[in-house]
Amino acid sequence: MIKTLSDAIKARGYDTLTPVQEAVTQPELGEADLLVSAQTGSGKTVGFGLAIAPTLLGDMERFPKASKPLALIIAPTRELALQVKRELEWLYGKAGATIASCVGGMDMRDERRTLERGAHIVVGTPGRLRDHIGRRSLNMNALRAVVLDEADEMLDLGFREDLEMILGEAPEDRRTLMFSATVPRSIATLAQHYQKDAVRVTTKAEASQHSDIEYRAMNVSARDGENAIINVLRFYESPTAIVFCNTRAMVNRLTTRFSNRGFSVVALSGELSQNERTHALQAMRDGRARVCIATDVAARGIDLPNLELVIHAELPSSHETLLHRSGRTGRAGRKGVSALIVPAKSRRKAERILKSAKVTAEWSDAPSADAVIARDEERLMNDPTWQQDISEKEQAGAQKLAELYSAEQIAAAYLRLYNSRQSAPEELSASGSDGAPQKRAAFGASVWFSLAGGRKDNAEARRILPMICKAGGITKEDVGAIRVQQNETFIEIRKSSVDAFVKAMGPDLNVEAGATLIQLDKAPKITASPRPNSGGRHRDNKPRGGGKEKPQSRSHTRSDKDYWDHNSGQEPSKKRPKGGSKSAPFAKKRPEDDLLGDGAVKRLKKKSESRAAKGKSKAAIAKGKRKKARTKAERSK
Repeated sequence: MIKTLSDAIKARGYDTLTPVQEAVTQPELGEADLLVSAQTGSGKTVGFGLAIAPTLLGDMERFPKASKPLALIIAPTRELALQVKRELEWLYGKAGATIASCVGGMDMRDERRTLERGAHIVVGTPGRLRDHIGRRSLNMNALRAVVLDEADEMLDLGFREDLEMILGEAPEDRRTLMFSATVPRSIATLAQHYQKDAVRVTTKAEASQHSDIEYRAMNVSARDGENAIINVLRFYESPTAIVFCNTRAMVNRLTTRFSNRGFSVVALSGELSQNERTHALQAMRDGRARVCIATDVAARGIDLPNLELVIHAELPSSHETLLHRSGRTGRAGRKGVSALIVPAKSRRKAERILKSAKVTAEWSDAPSADAVIARDEERLMNDPTWQQDISEKEQAGAQKLAELYSAEQIAAAYLRLYNSRQSAPEELSASGSDGAPQKRAAFGASVWFSLAGGRKDNAEARRILPMICKAGGITKEDVGAIRVQQNETFIEIRKSSVDAFVKAMGPDLNVEAGATLIQLDKAPKITASPRPNSGGRHRDNKPRGGGKEKPQSRSHTRSDKDYWDHNSGQEPSKKRPKGGSKSAPFAKKRPEDDLLGDGAVKRLKKKSESRAAKGKSKAAIAKGKRKKARTKAERSK
């Protein structure tokens, strides 16, 4: 191995090469074309960097001044191309290599100026590289090596024509290295046309691929998919996690839901600009975000630090997609978990995909709320902070607390602070449930509270519930009912939890800025939601002659914006209202009122404008009729 590259690898902390790196750097393969079957996360980027080094440097340890490119690396996505560039920069840093990138979404003029100044290695995406070749800003006459990274993905994404054009423009005496997770017939055909006597390199038997990844298939009921994901995230508490969805709409939906639940989340989908994608990935890398929710195409090839958990919110379309998704974790010898969320109706599909991928998954139910709480307690008790030495400053603070409060009070306060930083786990129904609401036990004695802000302020029960639980340190099991009225909202809290609830809220019972609770002496008088027709969804269940409210059936519940009930088992709606924000749980109309639903101001303005336009239109019609009548009268005279 060339000394400058060997020094770079040691400085990076690598003691040994991975199997794929060992395989492609064998002396007998020094000038051969290679067709390498290697999974993502196997260290193949460093592998092909080492493989082409003798071809680029020969007997030298450092590159001469950059001029025309000596190597071209082609990757399917912008993120993967930029990631490859970063890897090669540290690998070839001591060798003095200049590495340029040419990817879609970046300023083409800046790329052209970089190429004009000279580069030893160019990394890019097929479409942008083809553009540069067509404009003659990328000179390929001096190329000694071409590398196709994730070749199967590039063909799946429809880049065959671009690849054929690029390979056709490259010198015939170049080396061509293709790296692919799978080698279908399309890849074999491409290799046959553009490689010379390619050597096939396979580093592992298919059965042992992804051996560092623990596959978990989790049974959930149809309505608990999103709640199960929340519990999985909380159960594993991975430093970094990625949640895969099949559509942009699902990405947006989960981003909104999880952000509202207190997770630090970023989204990654095709609708984002390059700057937005770059900022999202940077947030994951520097720890500002912990969960990335992404589509398959947007997340291809990305490498996130400390990624120990991959969740398939929706089942992948094929076993290849399953392997590509799961390959984001368990990289370079590290362990990881790949969790599939499997509703009952999708079990056969999941089994078929797992069998085709030749991986074995452990089947179980998704973690329950109790399991998450138990795991939290285990993490708390094993926290290394307990074993750390106490500084003088900490000793003084601890002594002051000990003088003011009992050990039990201090421990309880610490637990509240610890739990307040975590999103509360969700109660899940039985995995075999068909989605029908489950009857719960009678709620029992309770105390009612009033919250300023009601229907006219667009307050919604589904948004108030998590806010109340978080502020009061309770779970939704402690909330009996939420009734949104015209000008205020009534909330029922279990009597046994009231003292702790009030204590957590503080003396002013502040839910959040501008939202304050008032404890009531007795149950309030509930006014039914307005109903547009006699049998609709907003039907009033009170008997016409007065008396107690009748139990509501599932088909005749009030709007879930106005209503949530512990006893009915009804869950707050997960749908986001049109015009809603993708992050904030409550839009703010004015500083003193935080209970407006997302997009409320826009909706009110639109409604007002609509009414005004309707009024103008009616006035115009009436005016036209009067004018027509006058004209007709004049003609008759």
